[in-house]
Amino acid sequence: MERPNVVIIVSDDQGYGDLSCMGATDFRTPRLDALAASGARFTSFYANSPVCSPTRASLLTGRYPGNAGVRNILAGYRTTPGLPSNVPSLATALKQQGYHTGLVGKWHLGLAEGSRPGDHGFDEWFGLLGGAHDYFSHIAWPGQHRQIVVNGKKGFAGGMHDLWDNGEEVWLEGQYSTELFGERSVDFIRRAARRAEPFLLYLGFNAPHNPMHAPRKYKERFPDLPWDRQIMAAMISAVDDQVGAVMDELERQGARDNTLVFFMSDNGPSRQSRNWLDGRIDPYYGGSTGKLKGHKFSLFEGGIRVPAIISWPARIPAGQVVDEVGVGMDIFPTVLRAAGADLAAYEIDGEDITAMVAEGAGTPHDEVFWELGVQTAVRRGRWKLVLNGQLIQDEPQPDPVFLTDIQADMGESRNLADENPRLVADLRSAAERWRQGIEERWEREHAPRFAGEMSYAVTDSSAMRVYDNPHNPAIGDT
Repeated sequence: MERPNVVIIVSDDQGYGDLSCMGATDFRTPRLDALAASGARFTSFYANSPVCSPTRASLLTGRYPGNAGVRNILAGYRTTPGLPSNVPSLATALKQQGYHTGLVGKWHLGLAEGSRPGDHGFDEWFGLLGGAHDYFSHIAWPGQHRQIVVNGKKGFAGGMHDLWDNGEEVWLEGQYSTELFGERSVDFIRRAARRAEPFLLYLGFNAPHNPMHAPRKYKERFPDLPWDRQIMAAMISAVDDQVGAVMDELERQGARDNTLVFFMSDNGPSRQSRNWLDGRIDPYYGGSTGKLKGHKFSLFEGGIRVPAIISWPARIPAGQVVDEVGVGMDIFPTVLRAAGADLAAYEIDGEDITAMVAEGAGTPHDEVFWELGVQTAVRRGRWKLVLNGQLIQDEPQPDPVFLTDIQADMGESRNLADENPRLVADLRSAAERWRQGIEERWEREHAPRFAGEMSYAVTDSSAMRVYDNPHNPAIGDT
């Protein structure tokens, strides 16, 4: 079979329940629903982290976040290091297979020279380097300030402009980011389709991440929704429109049938008080995890189980709903094998899931692990164990050892740890052994790169505190 084009689309802080094909009833996402109908919609697909930078690092490298060198949300300063240069990205690997590669939208894997998209295999790129920016002015407002030295001068880093075109800063005030990214993606496909080689487009939306911005035309689609839900629906509706524009361009170019399209959210919905635009400090309620417990930052299902879709009409049968376990790091090996690459040439933690979606095979995973801050989790078959699991804001802390039969209780409502002590001991041993390996490698290979980088750390259920020790898992420009 001819090598496929590849389009990877990532939304930001979009909950498991925030697509109409995933059960949302108060707003519709017709273009993403159509994408799901053309291939496979996952119901047990996971991000590799409940926060954005590590998830995106895993997606683009096929590794667990700690093995990829990005465990935390990276700060948004222009001195911030990110994805290591010696870790191959999907773009790097596909370039070696003769692909033309482009990134549009959110990067959030490092701003310092050597950490930008062009340093990781992207022939062309357009978008924001940090984690979030104002959707109209494209100014990033980091959650913390620090003294920095740039060109020998000391100053305090604050709001910074963050919109780039192939390494050059561009000023497009008043143009809505989500629409800009859709338009640039369509342009990339139009130009790439004229080339002899196949292409990779990585489209990283920053919606519906805060700040909660949408043009009036999108909000007017949902006049009866309460404000918090209306703005969420509007932002996702804008993403849906742009996904539709990308699919339409693939059709116009005659490329749709042999293009592998993958969509996922990078983590669950945010409940951070800073999502509000009116100064309130209570948790934000606009996003939905469906029946799942937990949100962004949590290793309970609501933080890591995400909406996900794969479509490749030439290879994957349409109309599927797949409940087998898949993880973001699986996309790297799945795409590389489709492109004819030798997987043995790469360090990979993910698995090729082609048989799972094309032939009805079971998941290739025996176990999947997660970690963030004090939290560690493992899923093995129907069982999931969460150690030191955290919920945010004013929600009560769960038990420090929480075992769930996740197939029978996807909402993690009942702790079965006391009833299954042997299973808990076995799963705990596996999770702690895996975590120890991550910690040892991190200290040896990656921690020195982040020395002096300020981040936010999740220290308890109700607060995030600024700290200056990058050797611990932390979160930064959230």
